[in-house]
Amino acid sequence: MTITDTFPAADTIPALLASEPAPGPRPEARLTAAQRVLAILETFDHDHILLTLSEISRRSGLSLSTTHRLVGELRAWGALERSDDGRYAIGMRVLELGSLEPQGLRLRAVALPYLSDLHGAIAADVNLSVRDGDDVVYVESLRSRRGAPVLTRLGGRWPLHATGTGQVLLAHAAPEVQDRVLSRPLKRFTPKTVTDPDEMRRTLADVRTRGYAVVDESITAGAIAIAVPVRAAGERVVAAVGVTIKRGSCPPQSVLPALSMTARAISRGMGSAAAKERMRA
Repeated sequence: MTITDTFPAADTIPALLASEPAPGPRPEARLTAAQRVLAILETFDHDHILLTLSEISRRSGLSLSTTHRLVGELRAWGALERSDDGRYAIGMRVLELGSLEPQGLRLRAVALPYLSDLHGAIAADVNLSVRDGDDVVYVESLRSRRGAPVLTRLGGRWPLHATGTGQVLLAHAAPEVQDRVLSRPLKRFTPKTVTDPDEMRRTLADVRTRGYAVVDESITAGAIAIAVPVRAAGERVVAAVGVTIKRGSCPPQSVLPALSMTARAISRGMGSAAAKERMRA
């Protein structure tokens, strides 16, 4: 849902007065200044990382003149960046603000030393992810020159069902979250993406039983993701640590010992009593 979805659609005054509002974008005049800015930012997602000015205008429901003015202001502030071909993307200023979310800030501070050690030990892409609604978001991402050709990046957002860390987080989410996610169409990215809800439920049950997820070429051909949960006080799963390797480079289970040790160390720092006991054992 976008900002403009919350207002009754209408293009003319008679339509506004009608009992059944006409479909279409909201009248721009009814949006506050903040809602217009948010409408522009909401046009970007994992399917629309780079957008032209016209595409932003169309997806936000704002006029081209308003879009041009606000995009210019957002770019000057650092919320948007302009590429050489004239398209726009979310800027680093937005990612910096997102990293200041209190729990995320603590999580990243606790996790980064252990993630760096893991990254150096296995020479693969390493990421730390959290759940945001029905998506998984990368709050830390360490790339490797020898890693698989994947699309992970700091602040990147993907559907929960399609990634290793996403499946870990979905497997440990509340039943109502799982029901909501699996009641909607599951997007297919490659021929190997699991899109059948019943198959995904079985996959999530396996993740809970064995304690880790292995996702084979679900988003990117030639890449396998392995992920494990990070727990906090009360043994709540608050994040997931994942690595991505090139298919055929090594058995996926071979990275599990180092990956699990990293997750336990982070969990201990986040207050998991079980992780503290295991680290002392």
